[in-house]
Amino acid sequence: MRRIQESVLAPIERKALLWFAGRLPEWVHPDHLTILGFGSMFLAGLFYFCCRWNPWCLFAVNACIVANWFGDSLDGTLARYRNRQRPRYGYYVDHITDSLGTLCLFAGLGFSGYMSERSAFALLSAYLLLSIESYLVACTLNEFRISFWKFSPTELRLLLIVGNTCLFINPWVMFLGRRYLLFDIGGAVAVILMTSVLAVSTIRHARRLYSLEKI
Repeated sequence: MRRIQESVLAPIERKALLWFAGRLPEWVHPDHLTILGFGSMFLAGLFYFCCRWNPWCLFAVNACIVANWFGDSLDGTLARYRNRQRPRYGYYVDHITDSLGTLCLFAGLGFSGYMSERSAFALLSAYLLLSIESYLVACTLNEFRISFWKFSPTELRLLLIVGNTCLFINPWVMFLGRRYLLFDIGGAVAVILMTSVLAVSTIRHARRLYSLEKI
């Protein structure tokens, strides 16, 4: 299928991934990188939970996010670079582990004390719905969109790292005269943006499919 990656950092990221792929030892396989990507997301969720007792765990979360980028972004690149592609297996395993890893991340964040459980649930729901829309388009139009409105998981990881650093300094913000958790405000903004992207994409793709299959 055609991969659509039009994010801000896509050109730099593409070169970096190819550089890494050309220098990894032969014993490192794409499956190893997929396991690294999932394991780091699981640990990120665990470290978020541990933040209830030690805020320094936020920096461990940041390290896990970097490891997740390395594993999750490089597994497919390595398979293509070595011409050892298994399209259906790779597509399935990569995205089911992404979904489970995201669940672990937001579950940990919801229990961290830095975001309310409701905000974490809303953010997880919006993310998974947007992912489902992307997977359905891949099945029906043979196009897999990785980025939306110049944002991809890479940019989201960077925002999360910056946000975690801000949390360590001060987890609270003033908004309209009231004090809120920083990540509750950020999560609300993210939910609104992802819901908007979902609505626009759903309407556009439904109209496109309708025009392709007129009765």
